[in-house]
Amino acid sequence: MFNRRSLLGLMAATMLAGTATIAAAEEKPYIALISKGFQHQFWQAVKLGAEKAGEEFNVDVTYEGPDGEGAVDRQLDMISAAIAKKPAAIAIAAIDSQATVPLLKQAQAAGITVIAFDSGVASDIPITNASTDNLASAALAAEKLAEMIGDEGKVAVVSFDQTSQTGIERRDGFVTQMKNAHPKIEIVAIEYGGGDHLKSAEITKTLLQAYPDLKGIFGTNEGSAIGVAIGKKEVGSNVVVVGYDSGKAQTDAIRDGTIAGAITQNPVGIGYEAVKAGVMALRGEKVPPHIDTGFYWYDKSNIDDPTIKAVLYD
Repeated sequence: MFNRRSLLGLMAATMLAGTATIAAAEEKPYIALISKGFQHQFWQAVKLGAEKAGEEFNVDVTYEGPDGEGAVDRQLDMISAAIAKKPAAIAIAAIDSQATVPLLKQAQAAGITVIAFDSGVASDIPITNASTDNLASAALAAEKLAEMIGDEGKVAVVSFDQTSQTGIERRDGFVTQMKNAHPKIEIVAIEYGGGDHLKSAEITKTLLQAYPDLKGIFGTNEGSAIGVAIGKKEVGSNVVVVGYDSGKAQTDAIRDGTIAGAITQNPVGIGYEAVKAGVMALRGEKVPPHIDTGFYWYDKSNIDDPTIKAVLYD
């Protein structure tokens, strides 16, 4: 039988164990991810990668983003709210590479580790950026389009924005490659549809009416490429379309020939590496300044190859 002293000792030990359990739960790191958007399948795949890393490294992960990729103010509100929750780390895919900086300074001052993913910011505050090499991938898209149109003629670009680092680099990577390597190809227009497929479709129809001899169009993200495909179909044009990303609507358009081919990223890898970088920083481990998550060209000829199928997000 327990005497009174033994019983009190057991109660104290139980209370201490309970307190330790609560403390351990409270000490579990929390990493907040704020994406550029939420509606495209690309962002859902990034979310899956982030959650996978959260489970693997035993950290709490939250993931959110505005409905549209042009909602700068809404994203800034989300970043501010995330900082107020005092996460161990915050990962940002910035819509506006400039507007985000003041909030990131606040995070840094609060001792919060800052990471960029998909799209960087105009600051050295983020310790790394887990992303695709947008300049190189867009240059590859230019090479493929040039080959398909016989290395001459008029082409256009339908992009999603000119404020995010991703939008700027994909536009510039394509344009620079065309100008440097394909002098007989003229870029007659660069338009911005906010990543919205309906706006991008209307832009495409206007372009095809203004330039009836247009030979090619590059859609620089999922929404842009889908919109270009829709506009092409509605006009009944035979313009060659090259896209970026690999949501189901886009892979379907490649299978039926509306889109000739596209660049696919590794969105699951982007989300995973963003969280992993946060964990590494919390452990005091060295984090590389850029984490290249890779990209691939795909079209009808290789869309079903195992390597490609593994990075499609349809």
